[in-house]
Amino acid sequence: MALPIRRRRPHIRDTGPGVVGTARVDRRTKSLTKRLQPGDIAVIDHPDLDKVSADALLSARPAGVVNASASITGRYPNLGPQILVEAGIPVLDAAGPDVMAVTEGQVLRLDGADVWSGESKVATGTLLDAEAVQSQMHEARAGLAVQIEAFATNTMEFIRKERDLLLDGVGIPPITTELDGRHCLIVVRGYHYREDLETLRPYIREYRPVLIGVDGGADAILESGHQPDLIVGDMDSVSDAALRCGAEVVVHAYRDGRAPGLARVEMLGIEPVVFPAAGTSEDVAMLLADDAGAELIVAVGTHVTLVEFLDKGRDGQASTFLTRLRVGGKLVDAKGVSRLYRARIPGGLLVTMLLVGMLAFFAALASTPAGQAWLQVLAARWDDLWTAIVGIVT
Repeated sequence: MALPIRRRRPHIRDTGPGVVGTARVDRRTKSLTKRLQPGDIAVIDHPDLDKVSADALLSARPAGVVNASASITGRYPNLGPQILVEAGIPVLDAAGPDVMAVTEGQVLRLDGADVWSGESKVATGTLLDAEAVQSQMHEARAGLAVQIEAFATNTMEFIRKERDLLLDGVGIPPITTELDGRHCLIVVRGYHYREDLETLRPYIREYRPVLIGVDGGADAILESGHQPDLIVGDMDSVSDAALRCGAEVVVHAYRDGRAPGLARVEMLGIEPVVFPAAGTSEDVAMLLADDAGAELIVAVGTHVTLVEFLDKGRDGQASTFLTRLRVGGKLVDAKGVSRLYRARIPGGLLVTMLLVGMLAFFAALASTPAGQAWLQVLAARWDDLWTAIVGIVT
């Protein structure tokens, strides 16, 4: 599953042997990328580094990445390590749990397979290269059958627990945002979301769909120059600015009612809707749109392929799969819309453009002596024609 080689090179500060940078440490890659600066060294604990996380790391242009866990465990062929290695970012893999004890802001040096802080060796791992990644990916593909089997088992368990919600919509709270009979655009800050939003500009301009941001997807909508109408999620990656933009807010809670993001939203003076449900926030957004009567649901940045489903982790696979079955024919991936949709110019706009063009043409004629003479002749002919028509009618 080879990816095109990316030409952008990270900003690497090389001071002799090895790579030197300031450590940014976090077990949650999503949280770390918010404060990662160009030239820093990212210290993470992320088994099976997924594509979305790798893209987020790459956009921050770190000097290197140190992973306490195995970036490819062999569970499935995840794409993250290949993205970083092909971009030229050193990836020190399986460095062990002790590397997470590195202090934020500490200066680290990556020298081969070793991590140094001053004269002290902090950890030793495996320096990934393209050959090692390809070899591990080949072995991981052999494990797909086991993962699909586990997925089927997990799906049956999820159906048993969430049957009423998935089949009958029991437990879906009412919202004030009007979705009935309208198109909805659900934006997740996931796979190729920037490119998809850019290609959908004509569609958004003509159909004016209800814009639903899933956590950080609300910020993506704002960055693209639009305003979200509804924000759904557990509120762990959406900015305060997005929450204050005036959109209705739905906090995704655990099935037992616990909602870690609720306190944050209420501290901003916002009264949200709380939706307790298993599964992921993007699934909750789709269920809300479907239950509220949306005519069409266009998904940006969501999971579509088998590898993308596996990137979610086993707990999220069944929820995502079954939600898409429930939504059914309403759901369209953004790539399908961008390929099939062609912006249509309304008839009124065409008439307006024609009239403006004619006015500009006659104005240009009237500005020259020859044009003025031609217009006088045309006016005389028009008077003769009009007189003849009146004579025939009377």
